[in-house]
Amino acid sequence: MTLPTKVSIGIVTWNDAEVIGRCLECVRAQRLLGFDLLVVDNHSTDGTRAILTTATSENERLLLDTNTGFAAAHNRAIRQTTGSYYLALNPDVFMSPDFVDRLLEAMEADGTLGAAMGKLLLADSPERLDSTGIYMVPALRHLDRGQGELDTGQYGRQELVFGASGAAALYRRAMLDDVAIGWEVFDEDFFTYREDADLAWRAQLMGWRCVYVPAATALHRRLVTPGRRARLPAWINRTSVRNRFLMRIKNQTAGHFLRYFFPAAWRDLQVVLYCLLRERSSLPAFGEVWRLLPKMWRKRRQIMARRRARSRDISAWFSTRSQPM
Repeated sequence: MTLPTKVSIGIVTWNDAEVIGRCLECVRAQRLLGFDLLVVDNHSTDGTRAILTTATSENERLLLDTNTGFAAAHNRAIRQTTGSYYLALNPDVFMSPDFVDRLLEAMEADGTLGAAMGKLLLADSPERLDSTGIYMVPALRHLDRGQGELDTGQYGRQELVFGASGAAALYRRAMLDDVAIGWEVFDEDFFTYREDADLAWRAQLMGWRCVYVPAATALHRRLVTPGRRARLPAWINRTSVRNRFLMRIKNQTAGHFLRYFFPAAWRDLQVVLYCLLRERSSLPAFGEVWRLLPKMWRKRRQIMARRRARSRDISAWFSTRSQPM
């Protein structure tokens, strides 16, 4: 089914020459009326820009002079596009031709839905799942539903999930406008990593829901997973540690803090000990949290002043991976 709703597709690149060509081919192949494209390049040096020059028109690309990070680049794309919906798409995601149509069909049927995501499969092992939505656990970790599992149809039902993976998330523009803090949709202090979970938590607090649509499928070449941590650049792991705490400072209600204090504290202790004993390069993350604390607290006040959801409704998401529509 092709819907005439306008969608803006935003892609943020940084040294993605290996995958961006295929990603753009999948964008062009979408069976979708009324969409526009903007690729924001964060100062790639590997040949990405040469590909963009031939694969996109001048008004479809924005070449930055520095790496501003995932969050800031997407915020810029959101501000410079006008679609009623915004698809945040990673350059290493390869969509099926009806991917966006399927998500749109679900969102157009329910105005309370602020975000939607499809079934992401591992590009190198397409029989296995990459993500069917973000879920939260009592230890305050956010994880991808089904990550690494064989796809046997266990996630074959359309249902509500906590949030959409930022690899391929369709957002309602009205929701993005509603939850933005100042003009930031994605928190630019995060730079990259966990900003999608932060946005999902904020959206839940403000009463927006997210739907998982299994009929919308795409492949994802995921490189950042817990199992690959030891092989990742030190700055990525440090940023991940820092953003774990920034997300909680901003979004956790007092009741939620008390309810999950012990599992969260146990996990925090594990993180601290791991950094002390195995990953000393991440220790500066704690200083960065302290430095950013006043700024995060100001953002928190704005979020809590606009919160519409009850604390117990948010807490329910930390004990379940999905809810019926």
